[in-house]
Amino acid sequence: MDRSSLFQLIQEQLDPENTGFIAVENFTSLVEHHELQLDPSKLDMLLALVQSNEEGQVCYQELIELMSSKRSSSFRRAIANGRRTLQREILLDETGLGLYKRFVRYVAYEILPCETDRRWYFHQNRLCPPPVFIAIVTIVQIIVFMCYGIMLNKWVLQTYQPDFMKSPLVYHPGHRAQVWRFFSYMFMHVGLEQLGFNALLQLMIGVPLEMVHGILRISLLYMAGVLAGSLTVSITDMRAPVVGGSGGVYALCSAHLANVVMNWAGMRCPYKLLRMILALVCMSSEVGRAVWLRFSPPLPSSGPQPSFMAHLSGAVVGISMGLLILRSYEESLQKQCSWWVIIFSFITFLLFAIFWNIFAYELLGVQIPPPP
Repeated sequence: MDRSSLFQLIQEQLDPENTGFIAVENFTSLVEHHELQLDPSKLDMLLALVQSNEEGQVCYQELIELMSSKRSSSFRRAIANGRRTLQREILLDETGLGLYKRFVRYVAYEILPCETDRRWYFHQNRLCPPPVFIAIVTIVQIIVFMCYGIMLNKWVLQTYQPDFMKSPLVYHPGHRAQVWRFFSYMFMHVGLEQLGFNALLQLMIGVPLEMVHGILRISLLYMAGVLAGSLTVSITDMRAPVVGGSGGVYALCSAHLANVVMNWAGMRCPYKLLRMILALVCMSSEVGRAVWLRFSPPLPSSGPQPSFMAHLSGAVVGISMGLLILRSYEESLQKQCSWWVIIFSFITFLLFAIFWNIFAYELLGVQIPPPP
């Protein structure tokens, strides 16, 4: 029986009056007497949905969403309240897995704090669509850096070269009317040290996050961090340019680290305390390097050095928007009030930053370095 025929059978035979609810005993009979082509974990989850309801009814919409591989809140509540447990071995005990499936299991334990979520992701994972966003961004960043490194014959502290700031990708306050620069600066980097740090972090953390949470959510989080970074610099460090993808990288990293801390007991990634300390030390060191670069005496012809505020604003985006995204695995964000609060706050910040960039520079008499 295909999925569409099954949905039609459920609606016609079990909910003929279109009430939106199905009696538990009727649905249990359907499960027992009809051949549902579902894997064992999906069948266990359907039975958990049935047995969790105290009023003897199953919401038709939640049932359809669950059978369409979209987890429902009813199942989450059933598991959380202990009314039903999935009687299967834990994921680490499964043997005979191929290389790709072992990698998927590794990603599940790196990212997800709940064994039920890990098993669900493991059995539902598909290669299509592949996690291409972070990979493409990283490849473009490396290509751009190589091009400018060859052109400038300089691989460290490229911002000390006046020609570097002439790039149409760099955000410069004198060119803030060119809106694309608020995003394109993420493809430029100060030097090999910043590119290496950002590329390593976004591949190690961003790719697993994209595999679990999908390209749409992770690309939204990354680009929100990038945009917040340039806008924050335009407000708080008005004379400084910005380069590097640190806004997006710190949004991903801070969201993941915050999620690990808030679900510390459930996370099963090895050496998590040591890795947490190492990540915080590395991120703090990168911020310290950016602060030193910003306030170190610039060469007369190079002007102010890039700001470090993009790092901090990216972290704020990660802790707010990113943490909610990571805690909502397989759940609809649109149905959560906190999601709309965050979106409203981000849009408010965006509008404020737009007006600030239009009017504040002239009203405050800010002396902007001449654009290259």
